[in-house]
Amino acid sequence: MGRMTASSGRRVLLAAPRGYCAGVDRAVIAVEKALEQYGAPIYVRHEIVHNKYVVQTLEKKGAIFVERTEEVPPGNIVMFSAHGVAPVVHEEARQGRLATIDATCPLVTKVHKEAVRYAAEDYDILLIGHEGHEEVIGTSGEAPDHIQLVDGPEDVAKVEVRDPSKVVWLSQTTLSVDETMETVDALKTKFPGLVSPPSDDICYATQNRQLAVKQMGAEAELVIVVGSRNSSNSKRLVEVAKLAGARDAHLVDFADEIDESWLEGVTTVGVTSGASVPEVLVEQVLQWLAERGYGDVELVRAAEETITFSLPKELRRDLREEAAALVAERGGSGTPAA
Repeated sequence: MGRMTASSGRRVLLAAPRGYCAGVDRAVIAVEKALEQYGAPIYVRHEIVHNKYVVQTLEKKGAIFVERTEEVPPGNIVMFSAHGVAPVVHEEARQGRLATIDATCPLVTKVHKEAVRYAAEDYDILLIGHEGHEEVIGTSGEAPDHIQLVDGPEDVAKVEVRDPSKVVWLSQTTLSVDETMETVDALKTKFPGLVSPPSDDICYATQNRQLAVKQMGAEAELVIVVGSRNSSNSKRLVEVAKLAGARDAHLVDFADEIDESWLEGVTTVGVTSGASVPEVLVEQVLQWLAERGYGDVELVRAAEETITFSLPKELRRDLREEAAALVAERGGSGTPAA
């Protein structure tokens, strides 16, 4: 556990790594680059990442977030979020005469490719994840006839497969590592021949942020996780903090959501942020705590992160021209942006 300073009395343990992962950074920059290159509006199917501040900031720059592809007028550009989409969504965009930018996190794309490969080999695929999450919907759409969702260990009893010798598990990338492995262990007890994916599906950033919280949880009476309530990986950090020994843990979008009553009897506060959270929001929380006597900050470093991803290849093309051509080729009126 790395530390910035030695301190006494009230203190803050600040997790490292925290905040933006490579996939989120890539997706947010992709929206900004698209707005810069092609001008507003750029439509984004679903939130580009699960963070209220990021979405509001991009909206001010000209991004328009929609829940359904058909909400985008023909002849425009639509971007797919970091969580990924099912093949049917790509087809919807083609039918809707839209140019597309795919900002799916490469680690999510890896899981999609695994699903396609195992389905082609006629495996039953047990996808560990949370029902309704965009990533789960996208992965399931790659092989709907072969995939069934397992939403935690309690779901294992009802799982049925065609051939116990041909069953594999995959997982949502943003889950708790410990919870996932508990589900995997239960599945292996029921299906001893269960095949594991060639590499861990849970992303490096999720694992590293959980590891840092585990290290601070034993010392911090209170852990504050900066992140939005629809962010799976942020919610998991709250759970991990409590399991690691923190007396209390809370998820907040902004510093002004912190309740001062949480600080009663607390000498050590842990602070971290989910993988979709910009650092400015963490800085605001640290300032809020400093104003209340928690000015000493110690760094809890669990890992170094050096991974980066290249931007979507579509940003190298003239997508406005492509979108206009789609309208012209297929007929019908569109309202492409200038």
